[in-house]
Amino acid sequence: MTDSWTDDARADGGTPAGGPRRRRVLSRLGIAALVLAVPAGGIVWLFQDELFHPFGDPQACAGSDVQLSGGFGAALPADASDVHYFTHDGRAQVSFLSGRMPDYLHRAGLVPAGEPPLAGQDGGAYALGEGETELPQGLCGSGVRGPVASYTGTAVTVLVERSPFTADRFRNPARAIVTYTLP
Repeated sequence: MTDSWTDDARADGGTPAGGPRRRRVLSRLGIAALVLAVPAGGIVWLFQDELFHPFGDPQACAGSDVQLSGGFGAALPADASDVHYFTHDGRAQVSFLSGRMPDYLHRAGLVPAGEPPLAGQDGGAYALGEGETELPQGLCGSGVRGPVASYTGTAVTVLVERSPFTADRFRNPARAIVTYTLP
């Protein structure tokens, strides 16, 4: 029994057009490409944080021009999580979540030792209503939710989420956004 396509292709004395050998080569090339693509895709997935974040730092937001290597102004609280930062034109903005905000504000020198952090915050309340959120341009992650208390020092400004239920407490945990000039 003969194949009709083979007989037709060889009737003029030539070789088969796109014959079986060419098909084998193409299918082998396709399989080889697939075999190489799977590990390459796995490597990209495995290292995606390092490949797509500035400086290979998953805490850095897109557009940052200086890497912060642990130098976040006043040292962050030990329980700080969800840390993100944006640096641009000699300024840094750092966002983090912590349940130890009073201690952080004392260590940063924004609240005198022994004084409650929210004492006299009527004038330091930030114009952000309850449930509203704000995230400075360039900074990634979650924004602060109102109501917010604002603290300003000589070289640093800190916004901290206040409790929506009582004026003398922070949320637990509370998000803070720290803005300062880079050294």
